[in-house]
Amino acid sequence: MRRSIPAPFASRLAALGLVSALALTACSAGSSNSSGGAAAKDTLNVALTGEPVNLDFTTTAGAAIPQAMMSNVYEGLVQVDQEGKIQPLLATEWKVSEDRKSYTFTLKEGVKFSNGADFTADDVKFSLDRVKSDAWKNGLKSKMDVVSSVKVDSPTQVTVTLSQPSQAWLYSMTTLVGAMFDESGVSDLANQPVGTGPYALGEWKRGEAITLKAREDYWGTKPGIPTVNLRYFADAVATTNALKSGDVDLVYNMQAPELLSGFEGDSKYQVLKGTSNGEIILSMNNKKAPFDDVRVRQAVMYAVDRQAVMDTAWAGLGTQVGGPVPTTDPYYEDLNSVYPHDVDKAKSLLKEAGAENLSITFSVPTRPYAQAVSEIVVSQLKEAGINAKIESAEFPAVWLDKVFTKHEYQMSVVLAVESRDVLTMFNNPDYYIGYDNSKIKADAAAADQADEAGYVQGMKKVVRQIVDDAAADTLFIFPNVVVGKAGLDGVPANSVTEALSLSGIAWK
Repeated sequence: MRRSIPAPFASRLAALGLVSALALTACSAGSSNSSGGAAAKDTLNVALTGEPVNLDFTTTAGAAIPQAMMSNVYEGLVQVDQEGKIQPLLATEWKVSEDRKSYTFTLKEGVKFSNGADFTADDVKFSLDRVKSDAWKNGLKSKMDVVSSVKVDSPTQVTVTLSQPSQAWLYSMTTLVGAMFDESGVSDLANQPVGTGPYALGEWKRGEAITLKAREDYWGTKPGIPTVNLRYFADAVATTNALKSGDVDLVYNMQAPELLSGFEGDSKYQVLKGTSNGEIILSMNNKKAPFDDVRVRQAVMYAVDRQAVMDTAWAGLGTQVGGPVPTTDPYYEDLNSVYPHDVDKAKSLLKEAGAENLSITFSVPTRPYAQAVSEIVVSQLKEAGINAKIESAEFPAVWLDKVFTKHEYQMSVVLAVESRDVLTMFNNPDYYIGYDNSKIKADAAAADQADEAGYVQGMKKVVRQIVDDAAADTLFIFPNVVVGKAGLDGVPANSVTEALSLSGIAWK
């Protein structure tokens, strides 16, 4: 049963210090449609929050870079459709050997990179070998550890051999680790990305916008709108104000759901309420006191009323799952009953651990969802005897450096958007969560090498162990809320990958 929201959203906005019209003034300089008139049919202005620190996801973590670059500038051999199924992209087909260790890909012909270079099997080998090299710093590179060799059979055929069968590997090829690069175009990926996608980087006004320009020499279907400006705003309210004023045409992954009522029922706008593979993770540093004690982590799990958090912080939009797996993953199961809201149980566990009247620091990134969630979590923890002090961490730069890279935190909260990322988060003790993966390592490896049924059952066992150990609390699966002008067609409702795919959007 859905709980009532305990406080008006207007009060929460005031508490968070979110501004409205004033913020719009500071963030709308340079707009091509600031008058609010009819949108130019050759341009699309998309409002986002959280600008990337650079454009190189091979060396830098964070969701903002692949959101802008993947599917638009970069492409892989395969892709995921809106139903989560793997489909050909730069490969026309692939064949799998009987031992399930070799994948032979046939490549599309006539594909060029944005710098004019031809795309061939040599680029596939270079790209996959590079993921395994020191050039890649992003922790997601571990998804390619299973690759033992890449062999060029011909300019249009390449064979990838794995060290062992892997159910996860081909899906990983649909993510950023499967992006194809040209060897002559990787010298300055932070500023000059070079890919095979439908767009090329036009201009990047740091702090304001990234402009993508449709490529005339693109091998596939041309983008519906030639110029796309990804506009970055300081806060969620400013994005909706920009849409109302006509300054932007689309607010993607809207970060202020309490403002939806201003658009619903208005014929000038369309509102899409889709789902995503992103989990709002309340992370506890498993290697640092007090959360190196499983009883303290479990106490947090019982103390937090996840449904109330979702209802209050995000207008009830989202999905309760009880574990770090979205409903779209093949090994999802409902684990909400493992840790029901039970303050007395939380207090008992804290007493048993000798951690009564506990004080912790809660490092909260400067993102709307994180700020909204943190206020409610702090209140709930206090009822159980945990005093959490919020420490704001500017996102992405400060949070990525202090929390994600240096692990200098006790508790944090973040939206984890990478596809099928449960093993990325929990099968690596050096990841920022610091979970001891000794209980799941063998089971995860066995599941990956099994047939499809064995993979599903094996991964369910792994996830149950992670939840039993209270490695982190999945507060809810993040919804994908999109608000745009009614004249737009082809706007994706669901966010099935990290990428915001833009080429299929067009003006009616």
